[in-house]
Amino acid sequence: MTGNDANAHSPLPPRGWATLSRRARAWRVVHASWSVAQLGCLGYIWSSAVTGRRSPRLWASVAFLFVEGGALVVGHGDCPVGPLQAEWGDSVPFFELVLPPRAAKAAVPVLAVVSLTGIAALVLRRPGLVARAGPGS
Repeated sequence: MTGNDANAHSPLPPRGWATLSRRARAWRVVHASWSVAQLGCLGYIWSSAVTGRRSPRLWASVAFLFVEGGALVVGHGDCPVGPLQAEWGDSVPFFELVLPPRAAKAAVPVLAVVSLTGIAALVLRRPGLVARAGPGS
């Protein structure tokens, strides 16, 4: 999950990779993999919206983003695993690993808007509206 993790207010100081527990390092890898998969889903949704193509993979991508959205709702905009992450010794919110704090706080709302806009584009654009070249073209 990505977002303003709930552990952002942890009293623990930020810790580097070498000082993290094995569990915290494993969580960062899982979190990063999950985030890359989400970005891939988001790209696929937008690609499908632009081209008008539909596939089972598209609907799996939409479902995956809805799972993420549900988790963020449960966490009130923060990663619901954030407190557990802090307990494991990692007090750094995930987006703050790659973005400055202000940009990290803006990432969840921005990605939510981009995701919902892409899904709306799928709904509003009927499948197959892409111009197809005929055999004589």
